[in-house]
Amino acid sequence: MQKSNPIGVFDSGYGGLTVLKEIIQKLPRYDYIYLGDNARAPYGNRSFETVYRYTLECVKWFFSQGCPLVILACNTASAKALRTIQQNDLPKIDQEKRVLGVIRPTTEVIGTYSESKHVGILATAGTVSSGSYVLEIQKFYPDLKVYQQACPLWVPLVENNEYHNHGTDFFVKKYIQQLLEQDEAIDTILLACTHYPLLLEKIREYSPADMKILTQGDIVAESLEDYLRRHPEIEGRCSKRGSREFYTTDSTEDFDNHASIFFGQSVQSKHVNLAN
Repeated sequence: MQKSNPIGVFDSGYGGLTVLKEIIQKLPRYDYIYLGDNARAPYGNRSFETVYRYTLECVKWFFSQGCPLVILACNTASAKALRTIQQNDLPKIDQEKRVLGVIRPTTEVIGTYSESKHVGILATAGTVSSGSYVLEIQKFYPDLKVYQQACPLWVPLVENNEYHNHGTDFFVKKYIQQLLEQDEAIDTILLACTHYPLLLEKIREYSPADMKILTQGDIVAESLEDYLRRHPEIEGRCSKRGSREFYTTDSTEDFDNHASIFFGQSVQSKHVNLAN
């Protein structure tokens, strides 16, 4: 029997499922394993040290499951933990394994969408305070003006299945207005949280008609396809039976109910205990 070496996809909760959905659509033949650290979510308001510690625990768990490659489909983990794990931990754990995030793929291309060279970032408070998007965008597009707006209520609204309700409109409109008031020349908005695609319809409704609104899932999927093409030594170690497994550190029943909203189809998860 062929050994399973799935691609790991991680998030502190459910949002990463919107990324996994797009990855599977583009690269369906690979095996995937998803872990949501729901018992310790949200990560957004936690310290750099705590997010790093939690994320490293989850990365090590993926490695124990045979994953040669792990995608941090979580903006907070990508902002607060990825670089330390890549530079300090991977060389000690296994130099042949890889951990990638969702920030770099989007910052590599965002400048190609903006004509005015003024872009806006809508994200959690943790991602905004990290400054990761501003720093990464400046590396690729030093002439780009970048404005950020934290949207602290969007994730709870989505996770409580309130994103369709009229009450949500107030908070969608509020944060978009606060972003656009920073600079009226903004012509491109990046939704820098994997929960936000579920609010896309309302975000479009309260944004200017010609505003370009980018979601991360399809960008990350294209970037992963390119990465695997450029790194055959990693691609060759990923098993390809089209299997999908889902794990959560919290209630499987609760995870499955929420996951179907983000993933677009029913999910059956298993519980894993990572707490020290």
